Amino acid sequence: MARKESNKNGKETSNAAVAAKVGYFARTSRPIYALMFLLPFIVLYEILVLVVNPELLSEPVSNVRGGVVAFVWIQNFLQYIGLDAKNSWLCAPLVIIGILLILQVTARQNWKIMWSDFAVMAIECIVISVPLIVLAMVLNRPAQQQPHQVACLLAAAKFSHHSFLMDIITGIGAGLYEELVFRLILIGLLMLFFETILGINKTKAIFLAIVISAVLFSLHHHFVFLNGRFARAETLTMAPFIFRTAAGVYFAAIFATRGFGIVAGSHIFYDIIATILNVLLFNQN
Repeated sequence: MARKESNKNGKETSNAAVAAKVGYFARTSRPIYALMFLLPFIVLYEILVLVVNPELLSEPVSNVRGGVVAFVWIQNFLQYIGLDAKNSWLCAPLVIIGILLILQVTARQNWKIMWSDFAVMAIECIVISVPLIVLAMVLNRPAQQQPHQVACLLAAAKFSHHSFLMDIITGIGAGLYEELVFRLILIGLLMLFFETILGINKTKAIFLAIVISAVLFSLHHHFVFLNGRFARAETLTMAPFIFRTAAGVYFAAIFATRGFGIVAGSHIFYDIIATILNVLLFNQN
């Protein structure tokens, strides 16, 4: 009788383990899910740029607008290997697509997709973005008499003179390419350096990677590196710097637990919500 109960319990445990591997959170962390979830945003970003502001395709990278410095770094890389300004802009999405496909292949993970998961992923991203909106408001409480400072915190990588639609475009681009650079690439390289090269244990390596990537993510909104030199972007003030560092830690934790698709989607939805709030609450458009 005891053996039967043991077998039954063992079977139930095995079934639970199998369910965990194929459940929503396991499925949607795979690179193929990230690719398919973000593909509409990637296409929309390219189309909106072509329709709304096509001159950006031929502008020199020193004239980067809206804080999408990470995108310009990808563009610079493509120009370095021989593409012109227009083609480097149009081919930048291939970097995201190529990396995610390589990760999917090398991880030898299941390619099967449940299309109904994408609606849930969108809701999850919106929910994840809400704490950052709240944090922006909390950090700005001492300066309630200056609503433009709230707008500055909410619109993490934007300039207030842009049009509403340009801010939406900027938000999509920032969500895609900042997460590519500061989470997918930078954290991966930092983990390789700390854990594999220096031999630091995994827990400490993750902690160091998250903190360093978060600080660099925050600083790059204030001091940009373009054309081989640093330049000042936004004035460095404490509230935006603390907020963006906290956001960097938050996004890094989401990336570590939920993967690239969810963290990039959360960043995109945060930027879109922040843009809408700036217009509705502070008339920043």
